[in-house]
Amino acid sequence: MGANGDRVLEALLDGVLVIDGAGRVETLNAAACRILGLSAEAARGRSLPEILGGPHPAEELARRVLRSGRSAAASDLPLPTGPAGPAGEAAGRIDVSASPLFDDAGAVEGCVLLLSDRSLRQGLAERDRERDRLVAFGRIASGIAHEVKNPLGGIRGAGELLARRAGDPRTREAAELIVHEVDRIAGLLDQITVFGRGDAPVFARTNLHRVLDRVIELVLLDPTLAGSSVERRFDPSIPEFLADAGRLEQVFLNLARNALEAMREKPGVLTVVTRVAFDRHLSLAGQSLPAVLVEFRDQGPGIEPGRREQVLLPFVTGRPEGTGLGLAIAQYWVTRHGGLLRIGGRPGEGAVITVELPLRNRE
Repeated sequence: MGANGDRVLEALLDGVLVIDGAGRVETLNAAACRILGLSAEAARGRSLPEILGGPHPAEELARRVLRSGRSAAASDLPLPTGPAGPAGEAAGRIDVSASPLFDDAGAVEGCVLLLSDRSLRQGLAERDRERDRLVAFGRIASGIAHEVKNPLGGIRGAGELLARRAGDPRTREAAELIVHEVDRIAGLLDQITVFGRGDAPVFARTNLHRVLDRVIELVLLDPTLAGSSVERRFDPSIPEFLADAGRLEQVFLNLARNALEAMREKPGVLTVVTRVAFDRHLSLAGQSLPAVLVEFRDQGPGIEPGRREQVLLPFVTGRPEGTGLGLAIAQYWVTRHGGLLRIGGRPGEGAVITVELPLRNRE
């Protein structure tokens, strides 16, 4: 195929399998290795049932093409587990197409299988929608912040002057309240301008569990969140990967606080789970990467399905004292990492907030 052809194959997000006339694998690209969960060296020369983890509709599709010499396709098939597929993983879905390969005499000598990962396409579409929504909000927020901050400075200065010149305690207290409230509004404006500035994460090799340990220590020191406990269920096999540790700490701190606040009236257990999802993959800079999942599972009242999209919007909150920015900012930084933030769980049984991050090991 040549060097250029090899580079094209490796750049594809879809898996490509080249099968010979006997139904054995001749070559495959990196995306196919990722979908099947095995290396190219382990796949070459083996039959389809061996690398697909047993009987699979894709095998029948390939046999049909080898017999007929005509292309065929099938949609919404189960994701192959591969010979080393993890037990208990939720199955993803793929679309498969097969095309015949002919020799110089026109006889069928093999076929090409194209494996299209539905979860990857869905993740790309979701991330694009989230990014577009945050960009639109950021433009509006930046304009509002700019217009409001100028008069706020004048109000604060007047409040400070009034406090210094106040002749009685009540007037002084009222003036100090004005200054305090102006500072609170300015702080909110600083938070929402993050959406408009387009700040980029500063990537460095990051130990995910050290970040989570710091976050858990911080929330457990907060007296307002006392009563509930935190259980760690960390996957020790997760390697260091490229991320912005400071921004991830901000994300996880917001999510952990939200979870513990949801259990304030009825204390429970916040379970923090980490794992590599073999059925979820994220595309980043032309690479298809496995997803590292971080789940925050609380025992609070949960979030109704109809409100899950709403609570990710800025200023939407279910708490009287909340600003409604915690989840929105968390989603912003997860998206900037090339990941996704999902809300699940069952109403009355607690919420499950899941952060998906690409397992990125190189620039």
